[in-house]
Amino acid sequence: MLTLLHTAQSNVAVFDALWQELAPDIEVQHLVADDILQEARDAGRANAKLNYHVSEIYATLGNRFEFVLCTCSTIGEIAERASMRYSFPVLRVDRPMATHAIDIGERVAVLATLKSTLEPTRDLLKSIAQRSGKSVYIDEILCVGAWEFLEKGDISGYAQAIAREIDVYSRSHDVIVLAQASMAVAAELRPDNKVPVLSSPRTGFETAVAQYRLYHAAQQKKNALEPTA
Repeated sequence: MLTLLHTAQSNVAVFDALWQELAPDIEVQHLVADDILQEARDAGRANAKLNYHVSEIYATLGNRFEFVLCTCSTIGEIAERASMRYSFPVLRVDRPMATHAIDIGERVAVLATLKSTLEPTRDLLKSIAQRSGKSVYIDEILCVGAWEFLEKGDISGYAQAIAREIDVYSRSHDVIVLAQASMAVAAELRPDNKVPVLSSPRTGFETAVAQYRLYHAAQQKKNALEPTA
């Protein structure tokens, strides 16, 4: 089973649509831990408390996990790191997006609607650039006021607020990175933008499904070769 670990209920519908489009044959479950996101917002960044909270989820529900995709960029690094003590793989949804961004250009604008997501996204981009031997300039932009639209259920207002920032920073950067999965709706408003606008849900889910299929096939083969009692 592929488990999608969310920190926002709104992401369930986003990834449900991708599941039905790209991999309806595999078993998927959603796990929403919205209290983690509130902790991150209160702290302003990932910290030891969040690391413990994620580890606690793994420990409590570990027998329900086979393969995990963390759809929250704020806790992506924690989700990956905390899994090292367990047998199931954990992917962060924004890694494929970040890798593509580094491939595109040197001036990267990271847009977020929550301040707590800026630092982990920047750190991910820097680590990928360093491993690739590339020098990049990363500009961090908080879309002030946009999150309030999402909290009120105003998806159109949320998308428009982000799109306005896309317009501004497209003039001076090689690529725009939308740090949170929920921000993909804004990319849809700028399909012909002068510079690429990257969001994480589709590429992250596609990567997770591909790796899940390989992992699941390997586990089935391993189980078939194990002697029965």
